[in-house]
Amino acid sequence: MEHTHNRVVSAIVENKPGVLHSVSNLFRRRNFNIESITVGPTETKDLARITITVNADEKTLDQVVKQLDKLVDVVGVAELEPDSIVTRELALVKVNVPSVEERSDIISCVQVFRGRVVDVSPESLMVEITGTPDKIDAFLNLMRTFGIIELARTGITALSRGARAVSLEE
Repeated sequence: MEHTHNRVVSAIVENKPGVLHSVSNLFRRRNFNIESITVGPTETKDLARITITVNADEKTLDQVVKQLDKLVDVVGVAELEPDSIVTRELALVKVNVPSVEERSDIISCVQVFRGRVVDVSPESLMVEITGTPDKIDAFLNLMRTFGIIELARTGITALSRGARAVSLEE
C-alpha cells in the first residue's frame, strides 16, 4: 500500500457560480478530506485559481486530477511538485496578554517570525503572520503558552517556481 502525503493541486477554472461546488464535490465523492482550499482571481479576466491541499497517495490523486480535468469549467489542472513550488499561508492570531512583561515577550516572538501586530487591546494582541504552514505551526506552538483566544488560517496558496505554469489547454 502506497503512503499518503499532503499534496497540492492547482486548478484554473472559470470564475462563475457553482464551480467551487463541482470541484469540492468531486473530492467528496472520492472520500477525500480537503486539508485546505483557497480560491481567488488570476491574471486572466474571468478565470480563478483553486489551490487544494489533500492527503492522498500518488495513484489516487492522479485519478482525481484526471477527473478534475474532465469537468467542463476546469480550464487546466495539475499537481504541484513539492520540491519546486512556493507556498504561503496567512494566519490571524488573537493572543491572551495577561501582563506587560508577557506583552513584551509576545511582541519579541512576533518580530522573530516577521509577523505584525494588527490590533491591540488591554488584554489581547492580534497578530498577522504569513509564511509556510510549518512556520505558522511553529509560531502557534509558541503562542499556545500565552493562550490563543482565536485563530483564523487561510490555507495555503501556491505557484510553481520558474516559468512552469498550470496549462490552460482544454
